Amino acid sequence: MNIGLGDKRKTILLVDADPHARATMRNALEAAGFTVGEAASGAEGERTVHRIKPDAILADLMLETIDAGGVIADKLRKIGSEIPIYIVSTASDALVGSVGLGELGISGVFLKPGDPAVIVRALKTRLGVT
Repeated sequence: MNIGLGDKRKTILLVDADPHARATMRNALEAAGFTVGEAASGAEGERTVHRIKPDAILADLMLETIDAGGVIADKLRKIGSEIPIYIVSTASDALVGSVGLGELGISGVFLKPGDPAVIVRALKTRLGVT
């Protein structure tokens, strides 16, 4: 069952500098019934998270040569937010960034390029969407 019109659609925030990667994931998420917000940088992601209040965040690990997902997660945890954050990363980034991700509140890591069907299924499971 997809998310019905009478139900509150779950919102996902995509944070990735690559417009093609965002478009591919946005299309898959919208087809699955999610509402999608986008940000092209970590700073834009921080502003957008407060504006759209997403149910989950999907962020590129090494955006702008910093750990954008980790930075956003750390800032959200400091204000008491429980928004699940998933990282999308190349294999080498995932290995480098995996140390301490749980301590930052990162919910999971998907290797880039991520399989949209796998990511959608994981988000649906985490958010209780059928």
